[in-house]
Amino acid sequence: MPKLTINEREIEVEPGTPVIEAAKRLGFAIPHYCYHPGLTVAGSCRMCLVEIEKAPKLQISCYTPVAEGMIVRTETAEVKQARQAMLEFLLINHPLDCPVCDQSGECELQDYYMQHGLHPGVMQEAKVVKSKKAFPIGERILLDQERCVLCSRCVRFTQEVSKTRDLGIFFRGDRSIVDTVEGKSLSGNYTGNLADICPVGALLDRDFRFKCRVWYLGSADSICPGCSRGCNIRVEYNASGRPHKAGGDRVMRLKPRLNPDVNGYWMCDVGRYGYKFIDSKDRLRAPTAPEGNGSGPITMEAALDLAAEQIRSARGELSVIASPQMSNEELLLTDRFFRVGLEVGAIPWRVPPPVPTEGDGILLQADRNPNTRGAELLDLDPAEADPEKTLSGRKGAVIFGHDLAGRPEWRSYLEKLEFIIYVGPLANETSGLASIVLPSAVYAEKEGTFTNFDGIVQRFHRALEPLGESLPEIEILQGLARRLGVEIPSDDAAEVG
Repeated sequence: MPKLTINEREIEVEPGTPVIEAAKRLGFAIPHYCYHPGLTVAGSCRMCLVEIEKAPKLQISCYTPVAEGMIVRTETAEVKQARQAMLEFLLINHPLDCPVCDQSGECELQDYYMQHGLHPGVMQEAKVVKSKKAFPIGERILLDQERCVLCSRCVRFTQEVSKTRDLGIFFRGDRSIVDTVEGKSLSGNYTGNLADICPVGALLDRDFRFKCRVWYLGSADSICPGCSRGCNIRVEYNASGRPHKAGGDRVMRLKPRLNPDVNGYWMCDVGRYGYKFIDSKDRLRAPTAPEGNGSGPITMEAALDLAAEQIRSARGELSVIASPQMSNEELLLTDRFFRVGLEVGAIPWRVPPPVPTEGDGILLQADRNPNTRGAELLDLDPAEADPEKTLSGRKGAVIFGHDLAGRPEWRSYLEKLEFIIYVGPLANETSGLASIVLPSAVYAEKEGTFTNFDGIVQRFHRALEPLGESLPEIEILQGLARRLGVEIPSDDAAEVG
């Protein structure tokens, strides 16, 4: 492997590695706009210039591959002067609207000026080039042409990743602009990534815009539950303690997190914008159980007492239906508690969706469950849940997450049961039919692992406290097990794993 020296420090890297990536491994962040490791190299912004010994002039580090014995310097006076000059060119016609720009706080033009600029301008501030301000170019994205620095990341993304070829750079010189091809709207299932890769405030996410300043955001590493790929993501939430203007939502947005073996740098729009259920009005916030002639509020401890009594009364006549939305740890405890401890028999979990779904050939999979492979590897019942086979002749059922009562083929069997215990995060027809409802936490409110369709086990972390009185399924199962005298592993996900 080639050995080179960067700022007096040696490093060995793989042949063909660009200098900018070698410097990053040593902790030297070379400023750049057009370069993105997930896209082809354009070499157009000229911000990543470095000094290479014996080279006749400064070289762009994004396009220059490492070589044996190369000596690179990233902080010389000549390099710093070149960066300042490029920033000056970029700021000539850039609007000074940082206070009202939604990119403020994570804008690379803003950051690089503070790091590499802070010099008096030599150009008269005329800003004669006026382009279209924030206007929609698709369902999810706004374009502000005045803020664009023509890095071409967005154009290359639609050509190389999404394959939609929706964007292009039109006209020449100081008249160049980014716009949609032939005035069409953005298409495809990956438009949210355009806001991620834009280094300035030119492409904005309409869903996140004006929700929360980025310096108020908290973040936790997680796994997208939108399909069986399990894209690595960050759950970004409002950590300011103050609700945003749209209401009391806690989650502000989801962002992709790099994993070369799973999703690379990207995520699909289905997963990105599928977080709304976390704080939706349909969330179950408190348990319900029989009270007089109807159903009313009850504490979680009391609801678990009643649920344990009903499970005990149906010993030998109980059905349990698990869900591939549950984590590996939750599925394991479900198996240990019900099948091993209470001997209820096989536990089905496969329930075909009411409407078939399809993948898109890039990231999104047809299977919209994050842990189908995990359920398979845990040797739960591989057969599809069938209402006749699963419920006929049974006294009661414990249903995790599935809305079975909304399907005519299931409802008639469910109505014949003496009791239904529903464990899930969202209100639906099954929770409305259930005698006891135990609200469960969603993935962003608990710890655990999912196994994706390739068999890769991935951990997700808690970003938020469970809503209301909801609990992770692990704690619900542990509470039932204590009441029924069944020994199962700890209610801590890490210990179960």
